[in-house]
Order: sequence, then structure tokens, then C-alpha cells
Amino acid sequence: MLWLEAGIVLLFVIAPVMIFAGRAQGLPVNSASCRRPKKMARQVSLARLPLCERSPLPSQQHGKIYCGSIRFANLSFIHTRKRFRGVAYGKLKDILPPPLMSGLRALSYLLMQNLLIIDPESDFLEWAQRHLSAGHVQVETAASAEEGMKKFTALKPDLVIVEFQLKPLNGIEILKRLRQQDPQVMVVLCTAYPPTNAVIEAMKYGAFDFLRKESLTYDLRPVVESALRTREASRSEKPANDPAADLGDVMIGQSPAMQAVFKMIGRVSRSDAAIMITGESGCGKEVVARAIQRFSLRTGREFVAINCAAIPESLLESELFGHEKGSFTGATAQRIGRFEQCDGGTLFLDEIGEMPMHVQTKILRVLQEGEFSRVGGNETLKTDVRIIAATNRNLEREVERGKFREDLFYRLNVVRVHLPPLRERPEDIRPLAQFFLQKLARKKNNPRLRFADDAFALMESYNWPGNVRELENTLQRASVLARSDVIAALDLPLGENSAARPLDDAGRLSVESALAHLLSAARDSDEPALAWINRQLAESLLITHEGDAAAAANTLGVKPVAFKKLLSPPPAPGL
Repeated sequence: MLWLEAGIVLLFVIAPVMIFAGRAQGLPVNSASCRRPKKMARQVSLARLPLCERSPLPSQQHGKIYCGSIRFANLSFIHTRKRFRGVAYGKLKDILPPPLMSGLRALSYLLMQNLLIIDPESDFLEWAQRHLSAGHVQVETAASAEEGMKKFTALKPDLVIVEFQLKPLNGIEILKRLRQQDPQVMVVLCTAYPPTNAVIEAMKYGAFDFLRKESLTYDLRPVVESALRTREASRSEKPANDPAADLGDVMIGQSPAMQAVFKMIGRVSRSDAAIMITGESGCGKEVVARAIQRFSLRTGREFVAINCAAIPESLLESELFGHEKGSFTGATAQRIGRFEQCDGGTLFLDEIGEMPMHVQTKILRVLQEGEFSRVGGNETLKTDVRIIAATNRNLEREVERGKFREDLFYRLNVVRVHLPPLRERPEDIRPLAQFFLQKLARKKNNPRLRFADDAFALMESYNWPGNVRELENTLQRASVLARSDVIAALDLPLGENSAARPLDDAGRLSVESALAHLLSAARDSDEPALAWINRQLAESLLITHEGDAAAAANTLGVKPVAFKKLLSPPPAPGL
């Protein structure tokens, strides 16, 4: 109704006045000059802005780092020229009565995109207002949660940027209230060091993004552009309204890769879709699965984790589906399976790539129909279970080899969450080490336990083939071997294996460490280690030479015929 009323005012009141004003100034009046622009100001996205200018900021304000600033260049559009449809904006003040002038200002405000920033730091508000303002973007600021809520109710902005560390309401509480008032509003949270559970909760309750303040110089502009475009394109998404789960910072990660994982957890927790978690052994796939369950609508329900590689093939089917008395030797009583136990909850199938084919068939039926039968039984049972699967194998390759059902793969791979190995996110090693050390200190009742600087340097240079699990086990041994309350580099048992010096003097991966990782990966394949390594090397060289097999063969020092043999997959067993 508001847009309809504004259109009527524009058509029957303001347009005739502007035509009259144009004639009074001797301006030519024709149909083209009164025609509506092809795109109103509201539809202009920040993506069309010219390149931004950079201006300096204080390096640090109250413990929060701002590395620079962005100033949007001026737009040659309606409001930057302060002209309205060919008529000088200032001239209208002399022509229109005050009530109509107020209506004109209200109409021009409706045509703009409105942005509200809530932050207690006056320096940050001044910077943001100065550098986010543009011809079609109206920026309002608020220094407190109460003031911000009042301005939001009055202005109904398109985008709200909120500091997470607010009092008495924090960013999550403000996000919930904003989304209750307007389910379509875009909300971006930011703070200096966002806690893991806060990032997950923010994405769960519909936040558009969660930014670290030191990255705003580079990230704020694209995020604002994307949020305003999304606000125009989609207005149907509703926030989750289930009570928040208290996960705590059991998931540690400051790297961009882990922040993306946290955001993905928040998004997938809204649905019951099957999830595939991929990553190397020891990355924390079960931790991610538990976080998804804790933040989902099934929180508080049963969560059962099954390692498919740790249970013999003959017993895995009984473990999952249960069995009837006398169904096989040793089945002295009826036993319910994990699917029956987890009805209404979540079942985590770790190392699903190790699951036998006949069990995969029954899993597929549960996913499709929600039905199964116990081993040796005739009764068809119903279950409502969310399945989260995890693997360190390349299941696409397993499907090609016929070792994993293709239909089951697509059923499980609805949403994929990939956990990067620890060596690809070295910035997470220090906070992870401190977290594990605090955990050990509480267990040993020794709060003075701490790291020396050379211990951090050694840990950050190590390649961690066992990922987070190896880091935790290493610190457990170090806490026992430490000569004092300070864990130094000498106390870290990294020199007990060939990969202890992962980098050579030039800062490159050492031969010993590279071979250790290569052999570790070869163990996960069913091929002989040498055949697997030769084929991996041949495939890598073929990619490097952009498909030129002759050049790749020349680099490897073999004939093209021999090179093609290296690329051939091994024959299937029994052939």
C-alpha cells in the first residue's frame, strides 16, 4: 500500500508541479523528459559503483583493528546531483509548499536503499557512515542496541550491520528481534574475534554474514553489495525460531576456511537433509556432525556415531538394523539396531566408504522409504532418522570403480561439508593448542601450564599428517614429558618420526615428510602402493601439461605407451 500511495502522489501531484517548474525555468518539456527512468535508484546495486578510494584510519581503536577504509565514488544519479527529473532540487523549495516538500523528501527516501549500523564505537560509526554513503544509499547509525531498535522500527532499513559485543543485548539477540519484526531484512554481524558458537548461531538465525572487523576494509564492500542485491531479489526466507543450543567453543578455528565451515553448519542445521562430511582422518568430522545435530531441530534427541570400518562386515548389518532371536549363530535374544534406537534423532556413519555393498542397499531403502527390517525378521519397521555420513575417501572414484553404490552416493551427498587439513590452516594451530592445553590443565589441576614461544614456532612449522587428532595426542604426551609448567619445543615429541622436519632450509616440504604423506595416502587405496603412487604421479603430470600426454611422458622419462599404462586403473578383483 505504501508504494501505491507514493505512486499516486508522484503521478497526480508532483509530476504536474515539476512540469510547471520546468516551464517557469524555460526548460523544454516533452514526453522523454517526463518519462520514468529505466531503473529507479532502489534497483541500482553497489556493484555498479566505480572503483573505491582508500583513506587511512587509526590502526587500532579500543582494541579493535581497522586496517583502512573504503569510500564509494560519487554516482552520477538522481540524488548525487540533487536533481529530480530534470528540475533543480533546490528550486522546488521555492515552488512547493512545505507539506508537499516533506512528501517529496519521503518519496525520494523510499527510492533509496537504507542501511543501519549499530555499534558503540563512535570512530567506527563515523568511518562507516562516511565511506558507505552513496547517492542511492542512506546510512543511519546508532550507538546502542536500544537506539538501534528504535531506528529500525522507524526506518525499516534494507540492511543492518551490528556489532556482536553489545550490552545488554548482544548481536544474536538483536538479530532475532530484527528478524521477528522483518523476516526479510539482511543482517550482517561483525566483531574483532567472533566466537565459534556465535558464528554458527548467527547463520542459523538467518544472518547474511559474520565478519571480523580487521577484514572490513576488504570484505565489507562486497558483502554490502551482495546483501542489498539479495534484499531486492529474494524476500521470502524466514528465520529459524527454535531455541539456541549452547555448543561452546569445542570447534576452534580462526582461518577463513573454518569460518566458512561454521557458516555452513548454521545453514544446514535448518533442514533434515542428508549431509556428507569429507576430510582427512583426524580433522574432526564427528565434532562437526555433533555440532550440526546440536543446532538442528533434533537437538536433545538421540545421537549415535558408528564407525563402519571398526565393525566386522558380518556384524555391521545387525548393528545398524538389529536382529531377531535365532537369526544367526549367537543371536540368543532379539536386539534393536541403531536405526530403531535413533528414531527421531541423528545417526552418524563414519567411514561410510568402508561399508559393504549389501549393507549399502539396505541403507538406501531407509533413505528412500524410511523402512527397514531386522536381520532374520519379516516385520517392516518405520524410522525417522537424519543421516550424516563422513569419509576420508574419494567416493566419486569409488563409484567409478564399482565399490560404492552411485544411487546411495547421490542420496547422501545432498549437502557436502569439507574440512580442510590442519596443514592448510596454520593460523588455527595456536588457538587449538591453547584450547587443548587448557583442557589438560583442568584435568591435571595445573592452571599454570603454558607454552614457550619456541613451542609455537615448532608446532606451526610442522606438517601435522594426523591433523587435529595428532595435535591433541602430541600435547597429551608433552604435558607428561614437560620438565616444568612451561611446555617448550624440546618437550614436544615431534622428533620421534621421519616427518618431524616437514620443511627444509629453503622453506619447502622435505622429502621425508612428502614421502610419509604419500605412503599414508596410499594405504587408503586397495591398489599396491607403488602402482597407486605411479598413477597419481602420471595424472598430476597430465594436468600440469594441460592434457599433453607426450610432454608428461617426457617429464617422467618414459615412453608414451608406458605412460598410458600408468594412467590405466587396476583391473577389478577376480578378473
